[in-house]
Amino acid sequence: MSDYSQLIDELLETVALIEVSTDVFEGKSHDYVGARIFGGQVLAQAMMAAAHTLTEDKPCHSLHGYFLRGGDITQPVIYQVRRLRDGRSLSAREVTAIQYKQVRDKPPVEEVIFSMTASFSPMEEGLEYQENMPVYPPPEDLLAEQDLKEEYVGKVPEALKARFMRRRHVEIKPVKPRDPIHPEPIKPKQANWLRIRELGIQPQAIQQALLAFSSDFYLVGTGLMSHGVSFMTSGLQAASIDHSMHFHRTFDLNNWLLYDMWSDTTSNAKGLNHGQFWQDGKLVATVQQEGLMRLRVPKS
Repeated sequence: MSDYSQLIDELLETVALIEVSTDVFEGKSHDYVGARIFGGQVLAQAMMAAAHTLTEDKPCHSLHGYFLRGGDITQPVIYQVRRLRDGRSLSAREVTAIQYKQVRDKPPVEEVIFSMTASFSPMEEGLEYQENMPVYPPPEDLLAEQDLKEEYVGKVPEALKARFMRRRHVEIKPVKPRDPIHPEPIKPKQANWLRIRELGIQPQAIQQALLAFSSDFYLVGTGLMSHGVSFMTSGLQAASIDHSMHFHRTFDLNNWLLYDMWSDTTSNAKGLNHGQFWQDGKLVATVQQEGLMRLRVPKS
């Protein structure tokens, strides 16, 4: 088995939830970005938990979620699903993600780390319109994120090099790479090509969950671009606050998708970021996320 195949197995294990009881599921946590649970993981698992409670196979068409606390990767996440509505076409679900925190000799304390409402509906014929897909260099002409890391690793502090060089589960090719160590202030707009090339044939629910997982890469960092700041900047505290997503058309994560991202405002230590996923000229999903971005300047 190749190293990349092992990463794919880990991704699929992430979205393979265990049913604990009726409408209650458990998800395993993985180290995707560090000691705290990656927001994309919680999004994907919450979507799968909601999908498991549907009596009919309906794709998700929208979700709105809030990240309430940082999750601990050493602990599983419990997803409690509430069935809000099952109509002739639309089904709505509320998902609450919980972890249990151990405080010394006391009983474990229940903590809600994420809350989401999602709506599901079958695909049906109707009025169709979309803007034209943005024009960017094709992925074949671009370097992969992993190759770009080789160019910057010499500037990374020794203690961070191993984590910096870790291979992602999602293959990403930035259209216009940015120096993560010494970023310059630029217009807050960026685009990546991405895919999960050995995913294979998967149900639509898994495809959608893993697109939500992928949507959390780079998006919150878009708001940092106009300030000449990156995740490697000393004193930065950054985190996702909320995440909304609309699914418009079917897609295949085995093949390249264009993720076009921009930020139109930053204020009150927060940035509002937007994104669109395109494939074969079709707009397949839209994303919006507000991110916390506090920069603490060291005292002289």
